[in-house]
Amino acid sequence: MKYLSNIIPPKVSIAPMVDRTDRHFRYFCRLMTKKSLLYTEMITAHSIIYGDRHKLLDFNSIEKPLSLQIAGCDPEEIYKAVKIAEDWDYNELNLNVGCPSDRISGNAMGAILMAYPELVADMVTAMREATKKPITVKHRIGINGNNVLPTSFKNTILDNYDYMKHFMQTIEKSKIDRFIIHARTAILSGLSPKENREIPPLKYDEVHKIKKDLPHLNIEINGGIKTIDAMKDHLKHVDGVMLGRVSYENSYVLTKVDNLFMKGTTSSISRREILEKMLPYLEELQDNKIGMHLILRHTLTLFNNCKGSRYWKQLIDTSCKEGITAKNFIKYALDSLPKETLNSFV
Repeated sequence: MKYLSNIIPPKVSIAPMVDRTDRHFRYFCRLMTKKSLLYTEMITAHSIIYGDRHKLLDFNSIEKPLSLQIAGCDPEEIYKAVKIAEDWDYNELNLNVGCPSDRISGNAMGAILMAYPELVADMVTAMREATKKPITVKHRIGINGNNVLPTSFKNTILDNYDYMKHFMQTIEKSKIDRFIIHARTAILSGLSPKENREIPPLKYDEVHKIKKDLPHLNIEINGGIKTIDAMKDHLKHVDGVMLGRVSYENSYVLTKVDNLFMKGTTSSISRREILEKMLPYLEELQDNKIGMHLILRHTLTLFNNCKGSRYWKQLIDTSCKEGITAKNFIKYALDSLPKETLNSFV
């Protein structure tokens, strides 16, 4: 019998991104979208078990709903990490089967795990046994990398539609709640992680087709989606859309995504209101002797394609260098940035 999850998938989520989706970025995102599912950066199971758990797992309650993305390759270790994370009450747990970096793949984690669907299924089962929270997997449409795969995989085609379907049907047996599919093949040798986000062609049609062929599965699409119109189009074919780079290349677009949810409305918040709502958080950072730049670096594109964009970036750079107080920084920004941009909802 096929497993049919009763979990309602989010219409929009913000992808886990290394060196990007820290707690400060998530706070900034939450000012603009109340309903999107946010993700942590990828955290290895080993780090959760043996590292500074509070530094790795702590978050502000305003960030919820929030998913913890874990990387690993051992079901027992994954089980321990999820069990530990239970004390932090994340909304869901996600297994990374999509990261193409040499460092991750070299440690048998991330995208290389697509070659081992039975092992991934075992890890999902272990996660399921450790928590009652939803369990999801983020993966690619396939992998290509004979140079790094064991000899037994030589000349095995792992980057076509039939293999992706086999992979997902294998994982399905472990009662997975949602698949998040990055619509590119992961090239495991010869490309950097950045190049892996740009060079392999996007194959949205394959993600749409897998939802048509396996309609009982919750399927979310990821990869190069940047506009509201594109989101709406994908939602005609799949259950959810995951946004990546657009969330920091053109961050204000996040104010428009909540209307894609059931009974949703556009988040009516201007850039002025966003800056005003940032003030208490910036003051808290300064009170704790933490540099304001840790959150301000995430806001560089708040005025993207608007009058005042260059000035905003210069203002951030100057303020961080000169150690201006949060209150004075926000006051000066609101007094000096173009009023038509600050008060606009576009």
